[in-house]
Amino acid sequence: MTASTLQIGGGIVMGLGAIGPGIGVGYIGGKAVEAIGKNPQITGRIIGIMILAMALTEAIAIYALIFALA
Repeated sequence: MTASTLQIGGGIVMGLGAIGPGIGVGYIGGKAVEAIGKNPQITGRIIGIMILAMALTEAIAIYALIFALA
């Protein structure tokens, strides 16, 4: 394979690999704000769970980056 083919493939992998986590982080954030609006007494607990879920979602984007660079 040529270098340009590998670069195009890496760009496609990273582009498609970032779509899912982007949608996931937006969904998680929106649902967390909705939950805080409904029950503000447990804001700290919701934020903790939200941060954990966002970190796991962003790990998928990191895997895509690793595949794109490999």
